[in-house]
Amino acid sequence: MTRQIYTEFLSLQVVGVLLGLYLISSHAIALYKEQKVIDLLKDFPRNKPIGVVLIIICCIWAFWLVNKVDLGEFQKWEVPISWGIVIGCAAFIIWVDEFLAVRALGILLLLLVCPILDVAFLKEPVSRLLLSTICYIWIFFSFFWIGMPYLMRDHIDFVTRSRFRWKCLSGAGIVYGVLVLTCAILFWGSESL
Repeated sequence: MTRQIYTEFLSLQVVGVLLGLYLISSHAIALYKEQKVIDLLKDFPRNKPIGVVLIIICCIWAFWLVNKVDLGEFQKWEVPISWGIVIGCAAFIIWVDEFLAVRALGILLLLLVCPILDVAFLKEPVSRLLLSTICYIWIFFSFFWIGMPYLMRDHIDFVTRSRFRWKCLSGAGIVYGVLVLTCAILFWGSESL
């Protein structure tokens, strides 16, 4: 189980603090450097260099997981799966020119939600559901971005079409980050260590 892997070095509080700080800082930058962030977002879906970096990170993470996790009845397939990940990474880089960054981001988000959900699994208090909620939102969008990557372009267009919408969503991200950070500091300490 991956739960034993991630909980060796992560706790609910640590994940909450990191995620809260990330949400606050990224959305504050989006709010104060509005046009620059919008330009970066609009260029992101077809940015192959960023896609290459992200897919390499995903493949290293997946390779590590396959070699660390108990695969149960599939343990005999550990070496072929590991080679498949390496070959798949090379194939992605060579042949996937369209929306590689979007697909790689979707895969990265799917890998990222696993440790977050693992540290929040069956923990008290109920406020830990703030982590689960954002994870399931990421999972929902990741499936679309991997399978139909052109949708990210549409999502970016929707978010950036109106300054009011951009400011509201950036503000909402900051508020959510403050909630996560506050709960992590005040409530998620001793239960998760």
